[in-house]
Amino acid sequence: MKIKLKYIVVLVTLAAIASIIYGFSIKEEDPNLGHKCIGLGTVGLFFVAMPLFLMKESKGKNMKDYMLTKENIIKMQEKERKKTENQ
Repeated sequence: MKIKLKYIVVLVTLAAIASIIYGFSIKEEDPNLGHKCIGLGTVGLFFVAMPLFLMKESKGKNMKDYMLTKENIIKMQEKERKKTENQ
Protein backbone atom coordinates (compact mmCIF):
# COMPACT_ATOMS: atom_id res chain seq x y z
CA MET A 1 0.00 0.00 0.00
CA LYS A 2 1.59 3.21 -1.18
CA ILE A 3 0.52 6.39 0.59
CA LYS A 4 0.76 9.53 -1.49
CA LEU A 5 2.94 12.35 -0.21
CA LYS A 6 0.02 14.74 -0.62
CA TYR A 7 -1.97 12.98 2.08
CA ILE A 8 1.00 12.90 4.44
CA VAL A 9 1.47 16.65 4.02
CA VAL A 10 -2.21 17.28 4.73
CA LEU A 11 -2.16 14.97 7.76
CA VAL A 12 0.96 16.58 9.27
CA THR A 13 -0.43 20.08 8.63
CA LEU A 14 -3.76 19.28 10.27
CA ALA A 15 -2.02 17.64 13.24
CA ALA A 16 0.24 20.66 13.69
CA ILE A 17 -2.66 23.12 13.52
CA ALA A 18 -4.66 20.98 15.96
CA SER A 19 -1.69 20.93 18.34
CA ILE A 20 -1.38 24.71 18.19
CA ILE A 21 -5.11 25.21 18.82
CA TYR A 22 -5.05 22.70 21.69
CA GLY A 23 -2.02 24.47 23.17
CA PHE A 24 -3.79 27.82 23.15
CA SER A 25 -6.95 26.36 24.66
CA ILE A 26 -5.12 24.58 27.51
CA LYS A 27 -2.59 27.34 28.19
CA GLU A 28 -4.66 28.89 31.01
CA GLU A 29 -4.89 25.67 33.04
CA ASP A 30 -1.42 24.24 32.38
CA PRO A 31 0.96 26.81 30.88
CA ASN A 32 3.88 24.38 30.48
CA LEU A 33 1.87 21.84 28.50
CA GLY A 34 0.21 24.60 26.50
CA HIS A 35 3.55 26.09 25.45
CA LYS A 36 4.90 22.63 24.58
CA CYS A 37 1.91 21.88 22.36
CA ILE A 38 2.19 25.24 20.62
CA GLY A 39 5.92 24.73 20.10
CA LEU A 40 5.55 21.18 18.80
CA GLY A 41 2.81 22.29 16.41
CA THR A 42 4.97 25.10 15.10
CA VAL A 43 7.98 22.81 14.67
CA GLY A 44 5.82 20.25 12.90
CA LEU A 45 4.42 22.87 10.59
CA PHE A 46 7.69 24.50 9.60
CA PHE A 47 10.24 21.69 9.87
CA VAL A 48 8.13 18.72 8.72
CA ALA A 49 5.12 19.86 6.67
CA MET A 50 6.83 22.71 4.79
CA PRO A 51 9.82 20.65 3.50
CA LEU A 52 7.51 17.77 2.56
CA PHE A 53 5.28 20.18 0.64
CA LEU A 54 8.25 21.73 -1.13
CA MET A 55 9.57 18.28 -2.08
CA LYS A 56 6.18 17.34 -3.50
CA GLU A 57 5.76 20.54 -5.49
CA SER A 58 9.31 20.76 -6.86
CA LYS A 59 9.47 17.15 -8.03
CA GLY A 60 10.64 17.01 -11.65
CA LYS A 61 11.53 20.69 -11.85
CA ASN A 62 15.00 21.96 -12.62
CA MET A 63 16.25 24.17 -9.78
CA LYS A 64 18.68 25.96 -12.12
CA ASP A 65 15.70 27.61 -13.81
CA TYR A 66 14.81 29.35 -10.55
CA MET A 67 18.31 30.46 -9.54
CA LEU A 68 19.66 33.90 -10.36
CA THR A 69 22.61 33.08 -12.59
CA LYS A 70 24.30 35.14 -15.27
CA GLU A 71 22.55 33.14 -17.98
CA ASN A 72 19.12 33.73 -16.46
CA ILE A 73 19.83 37.45 -16.04
CA ILE A 74 20.70 37.68 -19.74
CA LYS A 75 17.49 35.82 -20.65
CA MET A 76 15.42 38.22 -18.54
CA GLN A 77 17.11 41.24 -20.13
CA GLU A 78 16.41 39.88 -23.62
CA LYS A 79 12.74 39.42 -22.74
CA GLU A 80 12.58 43.02 -21.53
CA ARG A 81 14.08 44.31 -24.79
CA LYS A 82 11.59 42.31 -26.88
CA LYS A 83 8.73 43.54 -24.75
CA THR A 84 9.64 47.22 -25.17
CA GLU A 85 10.18 46.85 -28.92
CA ASN A 86 6.68 45.47 -29.43
CA GLN A 87 4.95 48.24 -27.50
